[in-house]
Amino acid sequence: MTLTFSALAITLLFSLSFHFSFSFANISLGSTLFASNYLNQSWPSPNSTFSLTFVQKTPTSYIPAITYSGGVPVWTAGKTAVDSSGSFQLHPSGTLRLVNGTGAIIWDSSTGSLNVSSACLDDSGNFKLLKNDSVSAWSSFDNPTDAILPSQNFTYGKILRSGYYSFTLLRPGNLTLRWNDSVVYYNEGFKSNLTSPILSLQPNGILSIFDETLSSAAIIAYSSDYAEGSDVLRFLRLDSDGNLRIYSSARGTGTVTKRWAAIPDQCQVYGYCGNMGICGYNDSSSDPVCKCPSQHFEMIDGNDSRKGCKRKMEIESCRRNATMLELQHTKFLTFQPELSSQVFFSGISACRLNCLVSSSCAASTSLSDGTGLCYLKTPSFVSGYQNPAVPSTSYIKVCGPVSPNP
Repeated sequence: MTLTFSALAITLLFSLSFHFSFSFANISLGSTLFASNYLNQSWPSPNSTFSLTFVQKTPTSYIPAITYSGGVPVWTAGKTAVDSSGSFQLHPSGTLRLVNGTGAIIWDSSTGSLNVSSACLDDSGNFKLLKNDSVSAWSSFDNPTDAILPSQNFTYGKILRSGYYSFTLLRPGNLTLRWNDSVVYYNEGFKSNLTSPILSLQPNGILSIFDETLSSAAIIAYSSDYAEGSDVLRFLRLDSDGNLRIYSSARGTGTVTKRWAAIPDQCQVYGYCGNMGICGYNDSSSDPVCKCPSQHFEMIDGNDSRKGCKRKMEIESCRRNATMLELQHTKFLTFQPELSSQVFFSGISACRLNCLVSSSCAASTSLSDGTGLCYLKTPSFVSGYQNPAVPSTSYIKVCGPVSPNP
């Protein structure tokens, strides 16, 4: 990623966001939203740009969410939905509480000891619990789920989560994406340490990092509709497919449009097709397709190819000797911390044979790019990527005889 510095106007815009006053209407203690009345009940911001209301996840499940005009969710109270008997309450103790139909607490803001007297949703989309009806004791901006709005400062220590994936801003200023809180498959940013970096998405679609050591903002990305239109919300979201994207939504439409992606090639997202899954593309579509490595495997869930594949017969149960199935133009994605233990220098033949004879190896990749590098993949998780432009040759351990895909 190439980082460039913005003009003074961008820095001024960022500075003004700290001083701009958003109006709000207080919500009293004891106020309650009911899932069964999600179409008619909400806590709106003063100009109704944003609302906190239940949204329907499935025909029988609901979750409290802050939505932009038209119904675009930008924050949720946790990740677990409730049935139509559920409720979301600003409890008299001062805590926000999501309760299901049996009365069990599904999510709680844990603010009962902060002397909260009321709450509000302002016109920037920030829901705040207030002391003395004015001082913020807790806010949705400081407790993000999977999205960042303009005027929201994302700092070191905060985290976005979506499914198996998470997004963080490291203290040096690096933007990082992780799978399962372990594998870092995206790590872009500064080579020198910053002191207190702040990631911010400007209303016009510029994603920037600010820090006291920088003379001006460092631009990370531009939304493809940068500075276009009026009454348009742009927001940054970590999607359940592991990619970080900028979206835009015109006020009142309820529709969103992708404007930028951290990883342009979705198949380069670790784990996108699940364990033992191979990610690729068909000639007829730009959407990624998940498939199994060979006929030795089958989908774990025939209705959801992203859940990965499983062996029809485990290696330990082979009726014949195990062998290595060759997969051309394929690589098994390998990132930190795997790079520290799964990368070796060897030729193509050795890369195949060393995996075959090792009980701790499930698959291997010979990069075939002149580096002489070989990835020996452990059985714990294997994420594959296939593309005619990939020079790598990979091998996966199967029970003989070899039975490749048609």
